[in-house]
Amino acid sequence: MSTSQLQEARRLAGLELNALRFVEALPAAPFEGARLAAAGTPVYDLSGELLFYRFPLSKRGATPGFADGAAHPAIGAPLMAVSIGFDWNEKELLAQAAEAARRARRNLQYDSTRFVAYSFPKVGVQFLAAGKEVLMLELATWVPVPPARKQERKPLEPSNFERWSLLEELPAGKKRAGSRRYNARVKALSTPQLRRLDTSVVRKSVFENIRVAITLVDSRELHYSTDNATHHPCYELYGQLTDVWCVAASVQMLLAFYRYDYTQDRIATALGLGTRAHPNGLPYARVGDVVTQLEALSSGALDATMVAVPAFTFFRDEIRGNRPLISFIPGHSRSVAGYIQYRLALAGLTPFRGLLVYDPWPPTTGVITRWENWDTQTYQYGYSAHVTLIP
Repeated sequence: MSTSQLQEARRLAGLELNALRFVEALPAAPFEGARLAAAGTPVYDLSGELLFYRFPLSKRGATPGFADGAAHPAIGAPLMAVSIGFDWNEKELLAQAAEAARRARRNLQYDSTRFVAYSFPKVGVQFLAAGKEVLMLELATWVPVPPARKQERKPLEPSNFERWSLLEELPAGKKRAGSRRYNARVKALSTPQLRRLDTSVVRKSVFENIRVAITLVDSRELHYSTDNATHHPCYELYGQLTDVWCVAASVQMLLAFYRYDYTQDRIATALGLGTRAHPNGLPYARVGDVVTQLEALSSGALDATMVAVPAFTFFRDEIRGNRPLISFIPGHSRSVAGYIQYRLALAGLTPFRGLLVYDPWPPTTGVITRWENWDTQTYQYGYSAHVTLIP
């Protein structure tokens, strides 16, 4: 890890954040005037390669948050995600992890620690002795992360609590495509004019007096109705109540939008996910159960649909119709409540496409990501639900 690499990741993340603020894709509260920390936390892949830096975002009186800036080209874009609702304090988190490690292993011996994306985007703290892992704890819950499976692992099932390497599991073609997108965007954001900008603070005015056209293509988040002018944004975050109940929490969020007030325990029972004392994940052989239970728990009032390998347009069109979604990525499930597209008028660049993600992880609290960069994630399944209308 070099200082120049850290500074470049911060510069690029700052540019993207200010562009998002310029097109008002980031609201004034809590982002206008928010400062991007100079000291980003390096987060590593299980292979040991540096994946990204996590930069705390702070503004007096506002909800804390953080931005993830890519350090590895295969990620596909410089800005990976912007999240609020979690106070990222590296020293505090490492102190909590060390205390939890002492409780878990009384005689644990280690000489270094680091943050690792053990199941991207989930993060843990890895304890090392002479460069080898002796323990890994899940962020926030401080539960030991199970060792890797010895047998050949099948594609990750949603809500499995296990470790896997993002870089080792990315297909070679996807790595190359991601690197091309990343390098093209870095090149476009590295002109002398853009390098002179101070992007350490998020302000709408940063891009006002430069000769780079930034235009909002399209954006929307869920409201109480399709009439945005008279109805406020309307969605609620629920944290998963166990390490493996992200599917239950995602279903709970979607049903709550339609005013079905189910507990997460009840939904977990319907999905066959066990109890809080003995929870389990949802096998891929049963991903269709999400459709079945969305319809059953609404007594047929909702007509649910599952789409494999969903395109961005699937999420966009459903949000335009004021319908929340559930998104399965490798090993995890979240809910989606909005989208954004903005364009930098520079040759060869695709628009920034992002999703407003209500993520039930970390357990019990969750986090809201505004925005998750579409080009940095793998979307396996998408679920939507339409209200059944009387003919």
